[in-house]
Amino acid sequence: MDTGDRLLTPGEVAALFRVDPKTVTRWAAAGRIGSIRTPGGHRRFRESEVRALLEGDGVVEEMREDDAANRPRNAGPSNPGLGYGPPNGLR
Repeated sequence: MDTGDRLLTPGEVAALFRVDPKTVTRWAAAGRIGSIRTPGGHRRFRESEVRALLEGDGVVEEMREDDAANRPRNAGPSNPGLGYGPPNGLR
């Protein structure tokens, strides 16, 4: 069944959304974006669906916010007593 729709790799989709390719893979695993599998097991994304998300209905922004909320940046360790800086008694 050839619809004439080009298939994009996770890297190509990631570049369009300005996210990491792993993020695109997580979106697909969570059902937030449709994907198909190649015979080798790799994910591919229909260009028409990706373009529709980019142009539109607010789903992409929601995904970006969810992803950012679940992945703090430069927040340091989750336990302030472990990790960076001097031990607790020396602060």
